[in-house]
Amino acid sequence: MKFRAVIFDLDGTLLDTIQDIADSMNTVLKKLGFPTYKTEDYYYFVGEGMDVLCKKVIPESHNTPDLVKKCVEMMKIEYQKNWLNNTKPYPGIPELLTELEKIKMKIAVHSNKPDEFTKLYIQRLLPQINFSIVIGANPFLPKKPAPDGAIYIARELGIPPEEFIYLGDSAIDIKTALSAGMYPVGALWGFRTADELIASGARKLINRPDELLEIIS
Repeated sequence: MKFRAVIFDLDGTLLDTIQDIADSMNTVLKKLGFPTYKTEDYYYFVGEGMDVLCKKVIPESHNTPDLVKKCVEMMKIEYQKNWLNNTKPYPGIPELLTELEKIKMKIAVHSNKPDEFTKLYIQRLLPQINFSIVIGANPFLPKKPAPDGAIYIARELGIPPEEFIYLGDSAIDIKTALSAGMYPVGALWGFRTADELIASGARKLINRPDELLEIIS
């Protein structure tokens, strides 16, 4: 199989965002009068969008649609203050992306993070990279693991889904790739475990970003 394009997840794949997410969410929880969580707990809270994050962290006895909505609104405000405090690309990511550009691979980003934050992160932290498409959560496409976003990217680039690698760090990413007919690769430097990635159907696991080049070649 000759691959012509790669879709990247954002959080836990391109960027280590967990500290800023945890700090922002814990600040919101304190303001709401709820218990906070350890940073490592957020590895299993993130990945399905900000609304699901809020549902997971609010105590069940208070988990109402109105409070979740309020939590999301507060989180967007708090995260806007903190999103660049600690977040950075994982080691080897800028070099991988540069190499992919050199070999004429199309590259895109597909995230469940709100679209505005997804685009801001790419513009600010990877400005030298020319991504073909960058999309986050928006009203027009269902969130992952629905395949719609990945299929949209394939259609826009004019490349069949089977010629895409989809790289992510969670079961959500692997399921998205499989549903879209793409080749699922798991990133072991991210937020989830090898066991989760294998159980969800990852075809390959990589320990370092540059190992993706071996799959392509």
